[in-house]
Amino acid sequence: MFGNNFSCGRGLRLEALGNSSTNSPLIHIGADVAINDYVHIGAVESVFIGDRVLIASKVFITDHDHGCYGKGNVHSDPRTSPSERELFSSPVVIEEDVWLGESVSVLAGVRIGKGTIIGALSTVTKDIPPYSIAVGSPARVIKEFNVGNEKWERI
Repeated sequence: MFGNNFSCGRGLRLEALGNSSTNSPLIHIGADVAINDYVHIGAVESVFIGDRVLIASKVFITDHDHGCYGKGNVHSDPRTSPSERELFSSPVVIEEDVWLGESVSVLAGVRIGKGTIIGALSTVTKDIPPYSIAVGSPARVIKEFNVGNEKWERI
């Protein structure tokens, strides 16, 4: 599903790999979303992108992994080809007014809060709260927007 005023650059790769039994889209892209060049979005369960999101080039967003590596006491066998390992998924939610910088990776099970900025080359492995700036691999919050004084403050 695509909202109004959607735009994208070259090489956008959308993969809806699952079977949606709920009749809801596996990939939801809200209104006024701009996606730049060579972005890859893969969904087995659900990737939700809210309104007014800006996604820079070479961003990777996925809701799944090939295998499971100790989460919930499940351990995929590394002697099995990665392409033959069971897919494990957990929904991704990117709320409205988010900006994902160049070459960001957003991994399965992550929620990125409203108004958040993810810095270039960051890997998001856990939830990021609203009105934050997160950077690094794995991404960590370095600033939060203080609504009271309307300023970004270091953590």
